[in-house]
Amino acid sequence: MEHLISLKEWSPEKIREVLDLAKDVKANPAKYQDAMARKTLLMIFEKPSLRTRLSFEAGMTQMGGHAIYYHTGNSPMGSGKETISDSIQTASRFVDVIMARLFKHTDLLEMAKYATVPVINALTDDSHPCQILADLQAIEEKKGKLAGLKLAYLGDGFNNVTHSLMFGGTKMGMHVSVGSPAGADYSPRADVVADCEQFSAASGGSVFVTDDPVEAIKDADVVYTDSWMSYHIPKDQEEARVAKFMPYQVNSALMKHAKPDAVFMNCLPAIRGCEQTAEVIDGPQSIVFDEAENRLHAQKAVILKLCGAV
Repeated sequence: MEHLISLKEWSPEKIREVLDLAKDVKANPAKYQDAMARKTLLMIFEKPSLRTRLSFEAGMTQMGGHAIYYHTGNSPMGSGKETISDSIQTASRFVDVIMARLFKHTDLLEMAKYATVPVINALTDDSHPCQILADLQAIEEKKGKLAGLKLAYLGDGFNNVTHSLMFGGTKMGMHVSVGSPAGADYSPRADVVADCEQFSAASGGSVFVTDDPVEAIKDADVVYTDSWMSYHIPKDQEEARVAKFMPYQVNSALMKHAKPDAVFMNCLPAIRGCEQTAEVIDGPQSIVFDEAENRLHAQKAVILKLCGAV
């Protein structure tokens, strides 16, 4: 049984297969309109989302299948009245593929352990692989390649999107540069950096972490940022985090250090005036909505691959 838990476990070849399929799915949707006919996707949501639900549900509908939205807040699994293992073994008898958007990565690992159908990570506190597949698709569309490009991430380096970008980028031969405040609470995890150094050695890419935002973004082909309030940050910490991250805000002055044709990305939702300014995210270099659209196509490709429908 094959799952998508993290891009750390996926080979560059597997990522390439999915990106190539996503490209074809986007260009030729009618070709796949019956690929998931009479198949059902269970969408387990502990953490809500706009893009995740809409893209997965629309994707299954467009491929002739059906999606069930299941929120854990009012379920036996969420209330603790039924174990994850019992819930997932039961669900596996009813559906063909399971997608889960959860707080704890360990819960997703438990789901994958007991599921007898493919499990897709739609976000945990550790990883967000579907977002990064969509990101890589968008970058390749705009730049014509991935290998050799410099991707600069600015802001909160200690989060699921940053770590997943590092995995995906270095596996595909990109030069990933992270600019974030120093310290374990803000910088990428040391084990992630070490893994990405190994992936880079094999792919010809590189990984670089610095607390200097100008050094991080210099000559970048792609500039990426994400919310400073990453993953369940308490309200009373927000003011201090804004002050800490403000030097890493992607604004017009900082963008001038990237290449003139650099593209700007944010996985959304975005707060204008925090992680980026309005003139950047709403400006001509921004591809945030192309990036968001590709969640649909990339996730279709993941479903098709994991379910053996292609």
